[in-house]
Amino acid sequence: MENECNAVNFQKRFALIGAAGYIAPRHFRAVKTLGHNMIAAHDVFDSVGVIDSYFPEASFTTDFSEFMYRIRKEKADYLTVCTPNDMHCPHSIAGLEAGVDVICEKPLTLTLDELERMNMSQIETGHNIWTILQLRLHPEIVRLKKMIEEGRDDVRYDVDLAYITPRGKWYGASWKGDEKRSGGLATNIGVHFIDMLHWVFGSACEIIVHHVSHDCVAGFMDLEKARIRFFLSINPDYKPADAGGDRMSAYRQIVINGESIDFTGGFTDLHTLSYARIIDGEGFSIDQARAAVSTLEVLRNANAMPLKGECHPLALKLRTLKGC
Repeated sequence: MENECNAVNFQKRFALIGAAGYIAPRHFRAVKTLGHNMIAAHDVFDSVGVIDSYFPEASFTTDFSEFMYRIRKEKADYLTVCTPNDMHCPHSIAGLEAGVDVICEKPLTLTLDELERMNMSQIETGHNIWTILQLRLHPEIVRLKKMIEEGRDDVRYDVDLAYITPRGKWYGASWKGDEKRSGGLATNIGVHFIDMLHWVFGSACEIIVHHVSHDCVAGFMDLEKARIRFFLSINPDYKPADAGGDRMSAYRQIVINGESIDFTGGFTDLHTLSYARIIDGEGFSIDQARAAVSTLEVLRNANAMPLKGECHPLALKLRTLKGC
């Protein structure tokens, strides 16, 4: 009986906002896998039958005020924020003010000003905001960081990053296609990779955009320890001919000094690992998300430069495809 009581006392109580979204099931799965409980969920849409696979007893409401009342009444420990990107700041602050710690999906916020507001709310409430930066936990990325740290201090690396994650026409019609809500393509699909590059190679000295459109962003970043050419897209036509997989499968590639880093797999359990670290007080904080938020804000406001110099090979191919 004593062991059962200890188990109950250890179990954390979660609430989640954005339950109808694409990413919510990964959070439900993480909470369930770790043996904790989801007591409440909220979304403005009521197509949330996925909850039944994880926490059929969780309360659900489409009314935000009722949801926040339930968080307080049922004494939740954490609020998970899976809403559109422009709502991450206000929803995270609402969670802090309700007396809980917050776990916020990527990007933590869209601007440094919002980041400061969230930080001030942490100080005022005494609660924390944690974010999901799961690529920092990917085994191949951890190995890469160790390799860079153990290498010579005077070496700078040449890096090509390509991430093409095909999306249908729905993408542009959804909030993700609205730059004011999503922060634009680079922010919405690229935040983890931008964060990972900063984590491994250091802060930015220069940021250049070579191409920007509704379905692609390409450019160059000069970091402390690397010169990085990047290509981010949702258009399957931009995948290399030898990419493999079906038309709508994702293509990920990092090439460092001519050597390809394979990280096509290993993503399945990273949210669960992220949750385990957060519950242990070792999650990724606002300060750790700052570099990526800053770089993505610069990318969002930059004017595209001519395709010359440090251009990603796929950006040069794109110019040929478009006949310009």
